Amino acid sequence: MDVAVVDDAFEIEGTHIPEEHLTYELNEWDDYAIETAIQLQEARDDVDVVAAAIGPERSEETLRKALAKGADRAVRVWDDALDDVSVLSPAAKARLLAAVAEREEADLILTGVQSGDDAWGATGVALARELSYQWAAVVNQLELDGDTARVHRELEGGVEERTELDLPAVLTIQTGINDPRYASLRGIRQAHRKPLDVLSLADLGADAPAEPLRLREMRVPESESDTEYLEGSPADQAERLAGLLAETGVVDG
Repeated sequence: MDVAVVDDAFEIEGTHIPEEHLTYELNEWDDYAIETAIQLQEARDDVDVVAAAIGPERSEETLRKALAKGADRAVRVWDDALDDVSVLSPAAKARLLAAVAEREEADLILTGVQSGDDAWGATGVALARELSYQWAAVVNQLELDGDTARVHRELEGGVEERTELDLPAVLTIQTGINDPRYASLRGIRQAHRKPLDVLSLADLGADAPAEPLRLREMRVPESESDTEYLEGSPADQAERLAGLLAETGVVDG
């Protein structure tokens, strides 16, 4: 749920970026998923919102943000055995989150489409497969009617699909489906009184993932072209831009 954001100036040491160059924040796509869940909670009397994340103790700050926005409870999954895992793949994350979902008897799971750092874009769908739930990816509109979810999905080329799913289901939420709220001061105070459980692998009846993935190299990609900043008045910038477009053949000179 939390993602690493790299400073403008940073260094790479082997296969990792030192912590002093990183900050952690709530993943953008997950923020929209949280807002979607809270809106369902506000519209219905039978919705209990549980925020879940896999991560070390620092992840609790992000979970507290979800609680401050309106989630009822939170669950953090972590174990010392996960410290030794080079790359926690979507399949491994799905297995751990599936154990949480079964423990919570969840019938609707909302995830972000992807994370802002790894950008796998596969954890939600892998979770649905692990649970044998119906699923829909890249959802940008949702209506819940009893045990039926009516969704709009954003497909390639601007195409939109409308479909219905029976619960239980997993939906991956796209940005733009709503306007995520800011946590109120009252919500922030209440967040520290709401339950936040920490579960180990043993608590979930899970083993440490035997991952086939290894991070072998990390490097800054080389730029293939230079960047030119246009200065001057709007008219000067427009004239220079028109000239650049003509020089590169984008438009006829």
